[in-house]
Amino acid sequence: MNGDVLAVQVDDSRRRLAEAMAREPIDALRARALAKPAPPSFRESLAAPGVAVIAEVKRASPSRGPLAPDLDPVATAQAYVAGGAAAVSVLTAPEGFLGSLADLAQVASLGVPTLRKDFLVDPYQVWEARAAGAAAVLLLAVVLDDATLRPMLHAAGEAGLDALVEVHDEEEMRRVAALGPSIVGVNVRDLRDFSVENGRFARVAAGRPSGSLLVAESGVHGPEDVRAYVTAGADAVLVGEHVVTSDDPAAAVRALVVEQDGGTA
Repeated sequence: MNGDVLAVQVDDSRRRLAEAMAREPIDALRARALAKPAPPSFRESLAAPGVAVIAEVKRASPSRGPLAPDLDPVATAQAYVAGGAAAVSVLTAPEGFLGSLADLAQVASLGVPTLRKDFLVDPYQVWEARAAGAAAVLLLAVVLDDATLRPMLHAAGEAGLDALVEVHDEEEMRRVAALGPSIVGVNVRDLRDFSVENGRFARVAAGRPSGSLLVAESGVHGPEDVRAYVTAGADAVLVGEHVVTSDDPAAAVRALVVEQDGGTA
């Protein structure tokens, strides 16, 4: 893998944004989105007793290439839910991930709380997520400065969506905590080179804002990783490659559904 993956993704997100805005003005998109039924609560799904598993529909990775390029997003999501997943994350970035809004809409149609995972840069893309049936959007502190993050959070609230605000280090956590988000994610994967450092979670999580749910992202390869994250304060884990590449996704998710006391559900 060459170059700065994050820069490539942000550039592609801006390209897709410009194309979408040329096709459909924001007012038309908002009207279409608000005509859809309200989505289920993503936050409530994570707040249930025990640690919540957010399982990801992920066709490919910039670091590993194709993972499950021909997957059926609906069947995959159904397997995750059967295994006990509280919510489903769907990659919608096409560059390197082979994702799409179509995948998001198909999964959301099941009624499961669904997260749009992408490199969002504009409130327009929040409304795209709402129109596709998402219950939440991922907002990256590494991409969005405060002046941009605030209107993104406002758009999510206006659209009736939850926002999972993702941070990677202590400085991003301090900046995000000042905004008081209801859900914060700590991603131990460096989005520039896709390296993973599980030990980073506990350090960054120590600065979590009071009252926020905390999601551990990346680095989950089995129940022992979930237990370590829970010990460090995680309320939920977001898992992609481990479950999407499993021969039995339902069983893979089921093995990760761990109670707060460390027992298996």
